[in-house]
Amino acid sequence: MADVEVTAPAMPPVPARRLRQALGVGFGVAVGVGSMIGAGILRAPADVAARLPSPWLFIGVWVVGGLYALLGANALAELATMIPRSGGQYVFAQRAFGAYAGFVVGWSDWLSTSASVAAISLVFAEAATALAGLPARATAPLGIAAVVVASLVLGRGVTESDRTQRLTSALKAVALLALVLACLLVAHAPAAAAPPRPAGGIGAAAFVLALQGVIYAYDGWTGVMYFSEEVRDAGRQIPRAAFGGVLAVIALYVSINAAFLAVLPLDAMARSALPAADVARALAGARGAGLVRALVVVVLPSAIVANTLLGSRVAYALGRDGGAPAGLARVSAAGVPTWGLAVTALAAVLFAATGTFERVIDVCAFLFVASYVVSFAAVFVLRRREPDTPRPYRAWMHPWTTGFVLAGSITFLVGVVVADTRGALLALGLVAVSPPIFWLLRRTGLVASR
Repeated sequence: MADVEVTAPAMPPVPARRLRQALGVGFGVAVGVGSMIGAGILRAPADVAARLPSPWLFIGVWVVGGLYALLGANALAELATMIPRSGGQYVFAQRAFGAYAGFVVGWSDWLSTSASVAAISLVFAEAATALAGLPARATAPLGIAAVVVASLVLGRGVTESDRTQRLTSALKAVALLALVLACLLVAHAPAAAAPPRPAGGIGAAAFVLALQGVIYAYDGWTGVMYFSEEVRDAGRQIPRAAFGGVLAVIALYVSINAAFLAVLPLDAMARSALPAADVARALAGARGAGLVRALVVVVLPSAIVANTLLGSRVAYALGRDGGAPAGLARVSAAGVPTWGLAVTALAAVLFAATGTFERVIDVCAFLFVASYVVSFAAVFVLRRREPDTPRPYRAWMHPWTTGFVLAGSITFLVGVVVADTRGALLALGLVAVSPPIFWLLRRTGLVASR
């Protein structure tokens, strides 16, 4: 009898692990609060007070900046629910304008986010070393350690990431509310009785310049949109989380600035290098410096966690779609993009160790604002090109609200060019030389042709 060759049945390919749908509104609000509120709120009131002559304008600009963020969330929540893929604005740019636009937006977003992790970690470490009485040379090692510890905790799983973000953001909110309460308890008449500056000289330009700084303070309202495929019910929970995060930050920002006004006259705040320090001295006298450092140590961990998470999702998305090595899209059994998290932490460590994060952030500032222009424009493009694609959430009063934030972002972009022309030109130069790099990567197969 002839030998019969027995062939084993073909085994189906092992499916790649995917990100887990394990996140909800609570995480979305927490990551928004974590990414929006950093040490800047302790310093930004001085810049705003220097430009605006009255307490009502001073408080009003923080409300207007919050409304701008709300309208932005209204527009981009449509895209985040229409395209439930983690990666943030990179995803919107790629879908609306193609692989090259996604390549530029994604890489600039990842670099600036990684640099921000380094900057925040060093501010945290500077406060912690001073509070502990350690020498200044311990700042960089402690900042690097903060990045490493945060990454190790986040690497344990998406559930652990959720808990860590919620806990650190809750501690931040409690600390800031405690500061507000302390300010209100010690508010005294001399501060309130200081003569206000005349309001007659205020112009639109001064208000717009003040608003630019406030909008920077609200940056991060897109936080939950970087996790679109991980949210359990993206169609309902992403808009709720985005709006909830912005509303929570509006309440905190307005409360903090009103509390500062209860302690410091507006003129004194305008002259202050760090309003929070002057407020702390009014609250605790000679111990005020320690109070500010303690506040920074409590407030900043949530920003380190949030930005590390955001960067890992952008790296994951680039690897998933072919815009970076495919290994970045590997997901652990616990639902973490392990290599995306690792390279984000490594970049932050290198930026912190070399001190190059400031230049990276300056260069990426132009691209950061340009990314918002691209994202808001994507709402119009996809409404026209894909009218029948399901949209679980549709931007309220589009095209008027979307057009307003698009026009505002273009105005803001012009302001960035005027404020830092050198940085903007350098960013444009990098974009100009990127097409051959993009073409070369596609030729070598690193970037998928889509």
